[in-house]
Amino acid sequence: MTDWNEEVDVLVAGTGGGLAGAYTAAREGLTVAVVEATEKFGGTTSYSGGGGVWFPCNPVLRREGVDDTLEDALTYFHSVVGDRTPAALQETYVRTGAKVIEYLEQDEAFKFQMFPWPDYFGKAPKARTDGKRHIVPAPLAAKKLGALSASVRGPLGTDRHGDPQPDYLIGGRALVGRFLLGLSKYPNAALYLNTPLVELVTEGGAVTGAIAERDGRRVAIRARKGVLLAAGGFEGNDELRQRYGVPGVARDTMGPWGNQGRALEAGIAVGADTDLMDQAWWSPGLIHPDGRAAFALWFTGGIFVNQAGERFVNESAPYDRLGRDIIEQLNDGSATLPFWMIYDDTEGPVPPIKASNVPMVETERYVEAGLWKTADTLEQLAAEIGVPADALVATVTRFNKFAAEGVDPDFGRGDEAYDRAFSNGEPPLTPITRGPFHAAAFGISDLGTKGGLRTDRAARVLNRAGEPIPGLYAAGNTMAAVSGTVYPGGGNPIGASVLFSHLAALDMTTR
Repeated sequence: MTDWNEEVDVLVAGTGGGLAGAYTAAREGLTVAVVEATEKFGGTTSYSGGGGVWFPCNPVLRREGVDDTLEDALTYFHSVVGDRTPAALQETYVRTGAKVIEYLEQDEAFKFQMFPWPDYFGKAPKARTDGKRHIVPAPLAAKKLGALSASVRGPLGTDRHGDPQPDYLIGGRALVGRFLLGLSKYPNAALYLNTPLVELVTEGGAVTGAIAERDGRRVAIRARKGVLLAAGGFEGNDELRQRYGVPGVARDTMGPWGNQGRALEAGIAVGADTDLMDQAWWSPGLIHPDGRAAFALWFTGGIFVNQAGERFVNESAPYDRLGRDIIEQLNDGSATLPFWMIYDDTEGPVPPIKASNVPMVETERYVEAGLWKTADTLEQLAAEIGVPADALVATVTRFNKFAAEGVDPDFGRGDEAYDRAFSNGEPPLTPITRGPFHAAAFGISDLGTKGGLRTDRAARVLNRAGEPIPGLYAAGNTMAAVSGTVYPGGGNPIGASVLFSHLAALDMTTR
């Protein structure tokens, strides 16, 4: 028998989307303990620039008169995910997200707004190319959250460069802040920082609680209704990345340092089944002077070239699709790291990137680190980055021809709505003609791993026989992603995390 130090109804590990589970449980009258491994609340969610959720037909969209249907949304989602994940899980995600927003909007702490963001497979059946399946949390004044605002992770400029904390929480930080604001009214919920969950406790095959580490000592917490593991992925753990075959390295992830996979390993240790363990949410990454490649999007110009000086991808594709194309070519050797963005002097020496996520620092630091190169001619630039001069000249000449014609027959840049989302609906084909010419080094980044514990539609963790492990739930990147090996649309990762955390808590109320 375990000597319990504390007892609650529900124990939640992780404070990103997992806060939805903590909030739901507390609101439904259960006692809740939330443990966060790091010194800040928010996890990977807090680093999301938008903090959006992909929940078709939710109340925010209905108030805006959006004419979507859940049947159309499910057709789209299944057409891109396929049979890689259970159909019942996919249907739960698509059909239930709107109900979560209905639930949250009953509390004045939660406010959302429509933020159109095109589905990432614009040619798939029933894709929403106008982006009206996506909403984001409204900005939240830090003063409204009070002292808790200083405990929310991010933004990235603060964490990586020491930038001042802004007066408003936006994006993922706003979502985390709103959950903290909602939780603050429930005395039956307690939150603990610097308290990693390290081990689950079982009795008779059921999870009855967990061991956490707090202030240098082990604390046994009994959870009468259940334990929810929503503590992120294992992207920060190079040993686990290598074990499961996840490309890239921990240095280049966008996940916070605490995402080491400890909660995931605790679940595996009690017999949980896993899936998608070699998968992540990918993106190209601008390499910064600290040596880390960081998620970047919204390119208003430039092309990517490989070591042969040739284009090899659609540079404007949705970031996960683009990242997967790059990884495929890294694996077969047709591309190597770093690869280079080639651009002209239209906007000066700074790469034409409007959303670098990690704020760019002074140009001189990139130049000194050998990451940004400049030359008067393309031939000279080729020598600077070590690619054949004739190939680079031919590549740029060919691309400029496509730019003049408005069509990219090589890689289809501009063929889908997402490609054109940052160029006023026009093909994103900007000619490279004005010297001097520039090159910026890129690597591969990720927004976190997406392999994790297999669950059913109530977020109950399944064992290797496909049966629920009593008392154990998972969500977020600790759960095997409902989207399988693809990224259907912006707000899918956070949306799934919020939804399945919420469903886990509702299921616990019936235990």
